[in-house]
Amino acid sequence: MLELYNKFRDSLSLLEDVAPLLFRFLLAYVFYVTGMMKFNNFEGIVYWFEHGLNLPFPTLNAFMATATEVAGFVLLFLGLGTRLISIPLFFVMIVAMVTVHMDNGWLVIGSSDLNPEIASRLSAAKDILKEYGNYDWLTEKGSFVILQNGIENVVTYMAMLLSLIVKGPGKISLDALLEAKLNK
Repeated sequence: MLELYNKFRDSLSLLEDVAPLLFRFLLAYVFYVTGMMKFNNFEGIVYWFEHGLNLPFPTLNAFMATATEVAGFVLLFLGLGTRLISIPLFFVMIVAMVTVHMDNGWLVIGSSDLNPEIASRLSAAKDILKEYGNYDWLTEKGSFVILQNGIENVVTYMAMLLSLIVKGPGKISLDALLEAKLNK
């Protein structure tokens, strides 16, 4: 039995560089979306940082967050400077968690199974939409939900970034290619 397990484990080592590649690509997409949203609406982000989040130096903080996320999506996608860019991205996630998501609990989408208040509000909203709106049209592309906007995704991104900081980008990256060239 142990021999069978060892063979199984050894066969998984063939995929060890796929995990960091997937982490990099998933995070690159996340930071592409958030970075470009900030870039394309920079004045609105500065206003939100100042008046919505009450952050000090809102223009500087908006610039740093935007630049970090835009650079992050490019570098993570390429696997270039992966460990280095993952550190400031990790700190951007800490700021996002503390300033935006922390007060909203864990879940991104509120669970009516776990919280009767969410179930009550969701039911009332559905009733209103069925009576006064076009409920079928509104829900044909997905369910109507209560967006709780908790820390669930942020913590997941932080775990992925921490893995890239500690373990690196894997062999399927420009970092690995450069390291191989430099070590010749």
